[in-house]
Amino acid sequence: MNMVKDFISGEELILICRERDIDISRAMAERECLVFEMTQQEVWSKMERAWHIMKDSATAALKTDLKSMGGLIGGEARKIKERGEQGGNHVCGRVIAKAISYAMGVLEVNASMGLIVAAPTAGSSGVIPGTFLSVMEEMNFSDEDMIRALFNAGAIGYLIALNATVSGAEGGCQSEVGSASAMAASAITELMGGSPRQCLSAASSALSNILGLVCDPVGGLVEAPCQQRNAMGVANALISAEIALSGINNIVPFDEMVNVMYQVGTSLPSELRETAKGGMAIAPSACSRCIDYN
Repeated sequence: MNMVKDFISGEELILICRERDIDISRAMAERECLVFEMTQQEVWSKMERAWHIMKDSATAALKTDLKSMGGLIGGEARKIKERGEQGGNHVCGRVIAKAISYAMGVLEVNASMGLIVAAPTAGSSGVIPGTFLSVMEEMNFSDEDMIRALFNAGAIGYLIALNATVSGAEGGCQSEVGSASAMAASAITELMGGSPRQCLSAASSALSNILGLVCDPVGGLVEAPCQQRNAMGVANALISAEIALSGINNIVPFDEMVNVMYQVGTSLPSELRETAKGGMAIAPSACSRCIDYN
């Protein structure tokens, strides 16, 4: 079998998918075998383990009381879940409500030093598990379906990291939650039958929707506003997938949008790039919640 070659842009990825008549997840899985000199089973096993860690981290906060290191978050995921169980109508519907709860739960696990998958970072680690697990449960997908979708998400994350950044310290939260949203949007688009071109359009929309989002962690901790921004990220991913699946293309192609995101990120002042010296981090009420570690 002819294995796929490596790719360094969205357009190269589209070309490979077209020439081989394969989807993005297959192209990325074969790339991993090529680059890391591993068998298909070895590559699949590593992604399978990542998926099970994601599932566990998304549900742990719903079962156990977790205490975050900074004391800024804890119990929010369960409150979202319990509101629906107690008869409250979810304003945004079951899929997004579940995704929000799971995404916020992952951030609680991370803040309490639990095991998570940085996807692509710890600060954005709730977006993909939240989106994936909610869609899986509500639309009856299997674990295999979701593991395959993770390869699609990985391709988007790889391209963003290669051509721009996924670091909040370098590009703001748009580079973290924005990238996670783009990864999830593309993967869900493929999962729902979208073409590789539609996947990249979904990813482009997700990036454009969060363009310019600053990184301003209260107390320098990955707790607030990170947790709620992960909740926003799942909604952004699902919205972007819905738009792409409806045949609506983003006006700016994926490769250009990645470049735009990088330019915007590096233009942000240092105070708004994970230094906790600007934005919400310096609001009086936020500062009053910070623990003095000196």
